[in-house]
Amino acid sequence: MEKPYLPFDAVLNKIGGRIFLKLVAVMSISLLWLAPYANAQTPFDARPLLNNATKKDTIQSDNSTTKPKKHFGRAAFEFGLAELTPWTYDRYIVNKDYAHISFSTVGHNLNPGSWTFDNDEFQTNQFGHPYHGNLFFNSFRANGYSFWEAAPASAVGSYIWETVAENQAPAPNDFINTTFGGIVLGEMTYRLSNRIISKKNTGFKRQASEVAAFIIDPMNGLTRIMDGKWGKVSDDNIDKLDSTNVHADFDLGFRTFSTNNINTANTERSGLYGRIKLIYGSAEKDLKTPFSNIYVNTEFGQDDSSKVNIISVYGSLIGWDFSKADSQDQQLLIISANYDYIHNQAFFYGGESAKANLFSEYKLSKGITVNTSFGLGPVLLAAVPDKYLFNGRNYDYTSGVSVIAGAGISIDDKLYYSINYRGGALFTINGNQSHYFLHVVSSELRYTLGDGFSLCAEPGYLTLKGDYKHHEDVTKNYSYFRVSTRYSLNF
Repeated sequence: MEKPYLPFDAVLNKIGGRIFLKLVAVMSISLLWLAPYANAQTPFDARPLLNNATKKDTIQSDNSTTKPKKHFGRAAFEFGLAELTPWTYDRYIVNKDYAHISFSTVGHNLNPGSWTFDNDEFQTNQFGHPYHGNLFFNSFRANGYSFWEAAPASAVGSYIWETVAENQAPAPNDFINTTFGGIVLGEMTYRLSNRIISKKNTGFKRQASEVAAFIIDPMNGLTRIMDGKWGKVSDDNIDKLDSTNVHADFDLGFRTFSTNNINTANTERSGLYGRIKLIYGSAEKDLKTPFSNIYVNTEFGQDDSSKVNIISVYGSLIGWDFSKADSQDQQLLIISANYDYIHNQAFFYGGESAKANLFSEYKLSKGITVNTSFGLGPVLLAAVPDKYLFNGRNYDYTSGVSVIAGAGISIDDKLYYSINYRGGALFTINGNQSHYFLHVVSSELRYTLGDGFSLCAEPGYLTLKGDYKHHEDVTKNYSYFRVSTRYSLNF
């Protein structure tokens, strides 16, 4: 069953290695304490229930008997670049007010009582900070540190940035977005980057793959340059090639959506859209290896607010297989970490969460397979639109719980149908006093034409209700219909 859910070190090592490892231990304990409160699966993630990839995977597991050498000095150097480069740009190139720091601002920010939620733009908080955290994470991940060893780097990097690199008060929302979002984006980009350069291409293809991998994960690319590995193919066991199967879907089609909100005129829009889905690995393999299974969904199209409408990342953390040995049916329990960014003309949402997911597959008869999924978990932090504004911010910060449920059927590997529900109850922790209820129903019908091509139709409906204490309640409705041609391949 395949499921969709893809040489100056020595001195610094002696001086800083022990201190850093202590810091790693402290931050790891902190992250483990936060884990029960963290969740990251978008309530409206159109995760496919069926995947036909069959290639055997060889994943760069943290549990491998051959451990890569750790380069603390180089990791610290790249970590410093991730801190200094954006600050230098903000301070001396674009001359941002918040980048004018002093001993006074640093002293103020080091006071734990100075922390407060900020009112930065949605895109800055929900994408800019997680991306920055991914650089901190990969400065260590690309230099021989495991997933869990590299994770604290996102938290440490965020804390330093919040207290030292800005004159604004440190923001807990930035710390959470940079840390949790940075870890999810970081491991995803690290694995995909290594997967791209694992192919034994030479010449122009090799250089192109190196450039593509560098764009996806700059820290890994910089490490390869410093290692002298750029453009070279290695069979070294320490630099083990990642042959994990990656399944890709490329959709191009037409979509129409409408908003019919209370006290708001009905609005209908339509246009071309595209979507890319990547599935790294499979759910039932390497269950104890973090991010052995990754699902990435991106969507873009004609839109007023942004060209990139959706970035959704699902990564497995740990799982258990409850399937019976004498049965073709399978049941998997997977704990996942997720990052979601949705930004279009009709609706926006950004959040981090974690979820317990139960995936099942049943062979009803020859050629007929049914998949089901159910997930439940807490939302650590989510930004939800608020029409009434709060301190100049058009969204509230919330926490809560989310639930998913879905089912899909495959007939002769030609006809596929799936239906999914995503729901959430979110409570404002910073913003206008309110609570939100989110309900999303979507379905997809797909027919395979052959040679990797298929035709798809996908209707969906979203409702977001905001109950306010001091304002009139608001209900947002968003319906859509998409038709597309899909091209699928495994590599």
